[in-house]
Amino acid sequence: MDLLTRGACDLGIRLSDEQLSAFETYYRELVEWNQRFNLTAITDREGVQVRHFLDSLSCLKALPQGKLSGGTRLIDVGAGGGFPGLPLKIVFPQMHLTLVEATRKKVYFLAHIARLLGMGNVELMHARAEELGQDPAHREQYDWALARAVAKAPTLVEYLLPLVRVGGAIVAQKGEDAAAEVQEAETAIVTLGGRVRQLIPVELRGLAETRYLVVIDKVAATPEKYPRRPGMPKKSPLG
Repeated sequence: MDLLTRGACDLGIRLSDEQLSAFETYYRELVEWNQRFNLTAITDREGVQVRHFLDSLSCLKALPQGKLSGGTRLIDVGAGGGFPGLPLKIVFPQMHLTLVEATRKKVYFLAHIARLLGMGNVELMHARAEELGQDPAHREQYDWALARAVAKAPTLVEYLLPLVRVGGAIVAQKGEDAAAEVQEAETAIVTLGGRVRQLIPVELRGLAETRYLVVIDKVAATPEKYPRRPGMPKKSPLG
């Protein structure tokens, strides 16, 4: 896990032996389960360290690390193989993490990893974001909502903004088209109670392309009619 160790240092994180052991177990289980379930196209050791583990930890350039140690409520929408939520949980075990995934087989994997690594305060939801956004148990209940490789920004903000409280924020991990996506999502962001805070460039060891963290603050309550029913945010994005 040398790439992970050095890359984490670049992000200001010194991983303990226990945390590195957890990442090693995570990697081994990801590769093994991927032979049965389609969890990821990236399974080589170097690729997983950079494109999954470090890419997930890069969210710490936007998240308040001090508060993550104090029980921050974070929701990861479209968690897939657990990225970015589970790597963040390994580094900050005190935070409350909810993982949302619509594919049941992936939920089984997430449950397996959380159990194997002895993680507490992890809630697994086999659900769609549109459903949770209208559920009082989840609507506007989170400090942070995160997503990676889930949808274009105009659709994604309708998944995420209804889930965070006023005063909370969302982080969308995006590629080189981040600025154009945000501009396209401007109407949706305002409609849903958001305001763009910043786009943070992310440079990772072993990756040539620049990635971005799109940080959007929740400044007003989301109107009750949003999110719309499942499928509508993707079929007909706001704006």
